[in-house]
Amino acid sequence: MKISELVSEVRKTLGAIDDARGVERELFEQLALMRPVDVVVNPERELPDFVEQKILAAAARVAAGEPVQYVLGHARFYGMDLSVAPGVLIPRPETAELVDLIVDRYGNRPDLRVIDLGTGSGAIAIALARTLKFADVTAVDISDEALAIARKNAADQRVKINFVKADVLTYRPSERFDIVVSNPPYVLESERAEMEPRVLNNEPALALFVPDSDPLRFYSAILKNFAGMASAFYFEINPMQASAYRGAEIVRDSFGKLRFAIYDPATNAPAGL
Repeated sequence: MKISELVSEVRKTLGAIDDARGVERELFEQLALMRPVDVVVNPERELPDFVEQKILAAAARVAAGEPVQYVLGHARFYGMDLSVAPGVLIPRPETAELVDLIVDRYGNRPDLRVIDLGTGSGAIAIALARTLKFADVTAVDISDEALAIARKNAADQRVKINFVKADVLTYRPSERFDIVVSNPPYVLESERAEMEPRVLNNEPALALFVPDSDPLRFYSAILKNFAGMASAFYFEINPMQASAYRGAEIVRDSFGKLRFAIYDPATNAPAGL
């Protein structure tokens, strides 16, 4: 099959899914090692049958509702390709903005001690370990599957992370940290109906949802358990709950949503809810 014919088949398979052209580009780049310009300038070229079949099979899976990142087995985050699977959340662009906030404020300070609570794929912890100067980074998660993926990602990116299996709700540190960062579950159970089926049916509910009756359970536990043991806290939050973070610096993401709550001496914000 010629590339032009394969493109037509892929577009027919993907139909009107969100960002179909972006998915198409990812499939050709990752499975055929072809950039968009290569596809355009070589329409008559024929790909090997096994490559053609991989692309068509991947397109069918995406069309059936799987996230393209799970189909390909990795996601791009902060200039890295990270392994992902249904046991971990797919890293989002707004989470990269949380990393940016820390790097912008602490990028010139060496030897920081940082802990990432609820690390999932390890995206935040690894990005900070790669970017901050000689940082000592610890990553905590309750999921064996998540920790296995995060360890692989750390090895692939050649960074040292101290991994700990623990429940973020009860984990108490034995030593002091300069920065606590966390993107814990914060989607209300009542928000399920508004979520995209592609997310709801594939990404781990354990890493997404909190009860409507206790929406700040993770943040409250972290602030309590790390009281006196951390200098600064950087959280990704549910915009609907932004007013609950008393005294915090609330920062909007690039979409204009109230996405981050920061307790940091630099902002004179006492930690508390």
